[in-house]
Amino acid sequence: MTTEDLDLYNSAPFGDLLLGPDGRITLVNSTFATWVGFTAEALAGRRLRDLLTVPTRIFYETSVAPVLKLQGGFEEVSFDLLTASGGKLPVLASALEHRGADGRVLFTRVGMMRARERRGYEQALQGRAAEAVGKLTAEQETAQLREQFIAVLGHDLRNPLASIVGAARLLRREGQSEKALKILAMMEASVDRMAGLIDDVMDFARGRLGSGIGLHRNVALLEPVLRQVVEELEANHPSRDIICEFDVSEVVSFDAGRIGQLVSNLLGNALAHGDPKAAVRLGAVARAGAFQVSVVNAGPAIPAQAMERLFQPFFRGEVRASQQGLGLGLHIASEIARAHGGTLTVVSNETETRFTLDVPSAGSA
Repeated sequence: MTTEDLDLYNSAPFGDLLLGPDGRITLVNSTFATWVGFTAEALAGRRLRDLLTVPTRIFYETSVAPVLKLQGGFEEVSFDLLTASGGKLPVLASALEHRGADGRVLFTRVGMMRARERRGYEQALQGRAAEAVGKLTAEQETAQLREQFIAVLGHDLRNPLASIVGAARLLRREGQSEKALKILAMMEASVDRMAGLIDDVMDFARGRLGSGIGLHRNVALLEPVLRQVVEELEANHPSRDIICEFDVSEVVSFDAGRIGQLVSNLLGNALAHGDPKAAVRLGAVARAGAFQVSVVNAGPAIPAQAMERLFQPFFRGEVRASQQGLGLGLHIASEIARAHGGTLTVVSNETETRFTLDVPSAGSA
């Protein structure tokens, strides 16, 4: 080896060792010597296994050395070298035996690349994989909890309410005093309100923990659904006026129960928060498979701060003590609009507050 060749060998960007037939180091470049903190002279005559940490040495003798003997080489095997200072240096090692014409090993060349960054990258990947598995497990547990939660709401809470309703009906059939009849009416009204709250929470659970609010769309006229909602609210608010302005002679695709729920919520809010001396207006238009529904009430404007959170769950804004609920109504209404492929928007000023539902035709939703 010429002086120039030796300089190139020593300055190579990788560690290089030559092992004799007995497995002892006969030549090592300066790069490797610098890595491990020994001189080339100090390394000469030592075995490769002597430069490995104890776990790596066991791995080398039980797994790598047999492969080298059988196959004449190995590629990119992870080793941990033991440095002169007692530290650990991770490397990737490859080796190849060189044999003479008679088949006997003349020497084995071992090349090494530092693998600190790669090892760190692999550990990071392992950490990310473990994190992903943890998240998946948590999501599976959440899905299971969701199903249990909805089951409790849909079954375990409704059954006691049904029992209360049945008991109240039985008591009504018997002779009751005027005071008892008033108490029964209060009980039935409370049961209706509790059932409504359960419906809201179930819808919220389906929308936030499940795949969204489900729909059963049919092609039908919109007006009968709107008229029914208006009649129910007029019965509960006999002193209030609801003015209807409909242009809905064309059929559209929608979920009658969900749209009725949305409109009932908007009208109920308008009656509760609007000017009690002014009428609430309900408008609807259906054209080419699309439809729009608006609810308008007079009264003070919704504060700008409240507007930003109006459709968020559990937000009730500036409510009076007599107004009860979970603050889920408008959130669920917006989810019903989204499930239809539409939008629910609000505009509020000192003159009026207008909620508008826009639903495109089923073909373009």
